Amino acid sequence: MKIGILGTRGIPNYYGGFEQFAEYFATYAASQKHEVFVYNSHKHPFKEKKFKGVSIIHCYDPEYLIGTAGQYIYDLNCILDSRKRNFDIILQLGYTSSSVWFNIHPKNAIVITNMDGLEWKRTKYSKPIQKLLLWAEKLAVQKSNALISDSIGIQNYIQQKYKTDSEYIAYGAYGFNEPKEHVLKQFNVVPYKYNMIMARLEPENNIEMVLDGVVLSNDKQSILVIGNYNTKFGSYLKNKFKNFNTIKFIGALYDIEILNNLRYFSNLYFHGHTVGGTNPSLLEAMASQALIVAHENEFNKGVLQENAFYFSNPEEIKNIVNTVKKNDNLQFVQNNFNAIKNDFNWNKINEQYLLYFKKCLDKR
Repeated sequence: MKIGILGTRGIPNYYGGFEQFAEYFATYAASQKHEVFVYNSHKHPFKEKKFKGVSIIHCYDPEYLIGTAGQYIYDLNCILDSRKRNFDIILQLGYTSSSVWFNIHPKNAIVITNMDGLEWKRTKYSKPIQKLLLWAEKLAVQKSNALISDSIGIQNYIQQKYKTDSEYIAYGAYGFNEPKEHVLKQFNVVPYKYNMIMARLEPENNIEMVLDGVVLSNDKQSILVIGNYNTKFGSYLKNKFKNFNTIKFIGALYDIEILNNLRYFSNLYFHGHTVGGTNPSLLEAMASQALIVAHENEFNKGVLQENAFYFSNPEEIKNIVNTVKKNDNLQFVQNNFNAIKNDFNWNKINEQYLLYFKKCLDKR
């Protein structure tokens, strides 16, 4: 198959979940002798034309000059280039800034869209932008040749709202079992004596709720807050909690080795996400053998089942911080690690994608 992957800032990953998936899937598909192309922003630090057998196509991306509107131009540039490539499959990762261009995708390719999460529900967006994103979601459902949902919750939502089927293929993670305690020194913490939360610092990820609960608990252990705080909401959080020296804003971290060790040695790992499908950082926490405390919603419960503690307000956070210890709940940790091995491992996920692509081609 000749496969084009659109919708990310590019590989190798320097940004987020879709970029991580694109890197893992593209290199896997190339290793299986498929011809794979990934579109990269021209601002991506990787400038070569090949990455582990994957062809890289650099397209002009003016987001750094004009902000969000630049994403639409970047997507347009990628799609226009794809019309020259004679792809069998175009995998469109997300739809927020690409769906307005769906009519100009090449007609001879099968366009498969991963529907991501409920982007229009993100509270960081104004009401007009939320309406625009809901319209974009509808366009993606109507215009794609096939849809992929990375959680059962998203699959159910698409079926109920649009009466349309989608293929459930989860996100993946690699199991981590080689901890290195020395990694902790740069953060001034010791094993199992600190908690952490890792997310984009946005309201719907409930970082404020978690930190409010931590303050109520009067816990003396540090909590590491990992995520880019150079945003309006990030600045608000830093200012609100500036007088609590146990709350440590670390900033963004992308080094998987460091992140795996931080998660592995944490006492509690908080996951506050409320919007989206199978969240990559949640699976990576499971794979890193963290004890997870998650916001109570269908997306998180669909992945964690009964193998986590759940919260919906600061008071519940306070009680969990004051009473729950990782070493008393190692069965939860093991059950989640087993789920990664059995259900959410990358080799299985990658193969499911290739099989679904073949199924779509056979039906054409």
